[in-house]
Amino acid sequence: MDDLFGMAPKAASGRARRKEADRPLPDRLRPERIEDLVGQEHLLSDEAPLARMLAKGRLQSMILWGPPGCGKTTLARILAGAVNEPLLELSAVMSGVAELRRSFEDARKLRAGGSHPLLFIDEIHRYNRAQQDGLLHEVEDGTVTLVGATTENPSFALVPALLSRCQVLVLHRLDAEAMERLLARAEAMLGRPLPLDGQARARLGEMADGDGRYLLNLVEALADLPAEPLLDAQALGRILQRRMPLYDRAQESHYNLISALHKSVRGSDPDAALYWFCRMLEGGEDPRFLARRIVRMAVEDIGLADPRAVEQALAAAATYERLGSPEGELALAQAVVYLAAAPKSNAVYLAYKAARQTAKETGSLMPPATILNAPTGLMKELGYGQDYAYDHDAPDRFSGQNYFPDGMPRPTFYRPTGEGIEARIAERLNRLDRLRAERRKDRTP
Repeated sequence: MDDLFGMAPKAASGRARRKEADRPLPDRLRPERIEDLVGQEHLLSDEAPLARMLAKGRLQSMILWGPPGCGKTTLARILAGAVNEPLLELSAVMSGVAELRRSFEDARKLRAGGSHPLLFIDEIHRYNRAQQDGLLHEVEDGTVTLVGATTENPSFALVPALLSRCQVLVLHRLDAEAMERLLARAEAMLGRPLPLDGQARARLGEMADGDGRYLLNLVEALADLPAEPLLDAQALGRILQRRMPLYDRAQESHYNLISALHKSVRGSDPDAALYWFCRMLEGGEDPRFLARRIVRMAVEDIGLADPRAVEQALAAAATYERLGSPEGELALAQAVVYLAAAPKSNAVYLAYKAARQTAKETGSLMPPATILNAPTGLMKELGYGQDYAYDHDAPDRFSGQNYFPDGMPRPTFYRPTGEGIEARIAERLNRLDRLRAERRKDRTP
């Protein structure tokens, strides 16, 4: 299950202490109050739906969406305690229709006794469509208040009918501050700090990659080490037998690697681009960040030289959202290779920046009256639409009339390159420029 863990329980004695020590550290540190849940403070802001539910003392069905180890299961248990209602728990991986029916029977008995039971289903996206549809009636009639947990995008993972009956709450992966707070709680339970220097301590959090449960598992692996000597990052990596992340996603290395990826694509080197893409994945980068950057590369550095590039980038991003990791990362890799191999042009990018600057400088100029519609008599009297040339009726379907404000010198923003499809675009625009000059000459008295 996907949990975040918080405050240590009170001390026990004798056999109870031994039994407590046998429990995994993540379980021992599971918080019991919502204010002890680290990394999800946004859920408790005054305007947040969850805060409003708790203020009323009544929960509505919800889907908890977030990455592994962010606290979904823990939050479900805390919520049941906060509203003083029984919690029925299922795992979609280990249960089916029979288990659901038994849970509904238990829920009806609890409802008959005046309770409003919560049904928590972990990994709810694992249920097929029929199983999800089987939840609808009991959720609709209030037999249970559903609390589902998923690591997958609910828009894709859940049927619309079920999703429409639930409030989606997004839980965040744990940031560095939340991981440090969790680490400090673990050390308090152990009764001593881990023998790590500052760099190793930071690396330990990076290795957990926002997963609170995994961080505490790493802490347990280090708990029996002597207090001296302090371990540095390299020694920590050897002990845990896992290669250290090669960069910190929040610091300079993150920007260095994304710059290397972007410039490798721009430089038409698919091998280098694929290398830097994989380096970032191995370092724990969020593939969604990479997907957004890939789309930007398509429009900034390829543009109309190959308009299919942005289609490839958007399709890869959508495929990743559909499949998740690791399957969806192959679609992103395909887009990286396609973009790196594609012809390059930043002509639209440069044209856009130049046009924005000109628009800022000339923003109050009116369009020429010739191309304005004239729905009223007054507007016709003012010359709106007068002498407008309908391009479809003109030779070559091109009138050559002016579309810029009257008196404004005609600028040229877009200068297509000779790369890919832009070569054909350049040829057409050059021909239209010649026709424009000829027809302007014909209209001159």
